Amino acid sequence: MKKTLSVLAIAAFAFSLAACSSSPSADGCTPTASGSNSSKVTVTGKFGAAPTVKFANGLSTKETERSVVIDGKGEVAKANGTVEVDYTAYDGASGKKIDSTKYEKGATTAFQLKESSILPGMIKGLKCSPAGSRVVTVIPPADAFKAAGSEGLGVKGTDSLIFVFDVVKVTAPVSVLPKANGAAQPAVSGLPTVKLAAKGEPTITVPKADAPTKLTIEDLKKGTGKTVKAGDTVTVHYTGVVWATGKTFDSSWTRGTPASFATTAVIPGFGKALVGQKVGSQVIAVIPPADGYGAKVPPNQTDITPTSTLVFVVDILATS
Repeated sequence: MKKTLSVLAIAAFAFSLAACSSSPSADGCTPTASGSNSSKVTVTGKFGAAPTVKFANGLSTKETERSVVIDGKGEVAKANGTVEVDYTAYDGASGKKIDSTKYEKGATTAFQLKESSILPGMIKGLKCSPAGSRVVTVIPPADAFKAAGSEGLGVKGTDSLIFVFDVVKVTAPVSVLPKANGAAQPAVSGLPTVKLAAKGEPTITVPKADAPTKLTIEDLKKGTGKTVKAGDTVTVHYTGVVWATGKTFDSSWTRGTPASFATTAVIPGFGKALVGQKVGSQVIAVIPPADGYGAKVPPNQTDITPTSTLVFVVDILATS
């Protein structure tokens, strides 16, 4: 659903990583301490541009360490708040880059600093980081994928991870609904039917008919909360199915936690389904390939083809 993979202009001068203390900042937030391993990573380049990162293969750590490359002056990231970041991630053992954002305007990735949302080591690296900061975080298996590793990323259960984060925007924690609570709207003929479980998880049944050829967005519930604006960071629960097969290919409900991201950091049809809606709403979006992935289907999405029309049911739980 994201433009980048899922839970990645060089400056004329260089920034070298140096050990950074873990004393509390002015607002009382205590960052994760730097250490000998995070100090072995050298990063050069401008904030907001893809960095040049150097370290020796085989780098590992037993505890998460965090070092500051660029010290920002903006709002400080707090637990359960949301950060919009550009990032590059590496496998410390092999030195291989395993993920990164595009480092383009409107293509950041949003993370909620909550352990059910992202890796514990990522939280430790981002927490207490002000907007405008670039930080390096070296993460042991215990704070990452543990002994299972990640086959999809090529990370073994013994490999440490290295993240370089550019903290673009920080949003304080907001109140998040457990599910959409708006007024139910009449069903629209010709669209998939939706049945909700007690906790709000939808079951989507696709009709035996051709999919719409144009982006189709309809309200299932109409909320009365804050209106989502273009570029906002939204928190949602969603389920996505393929029209042709009716098969679910992604669901935040299955993972057990809502997802947070910028409206500009997802496929176009998904973003259009959110902007202008109010918190508490539930929408159904039928997204043709031109407003979906098209030819840029993520390699981990084996259920989707370049010609797939997608169906999403989205609960809008918060926006900021």
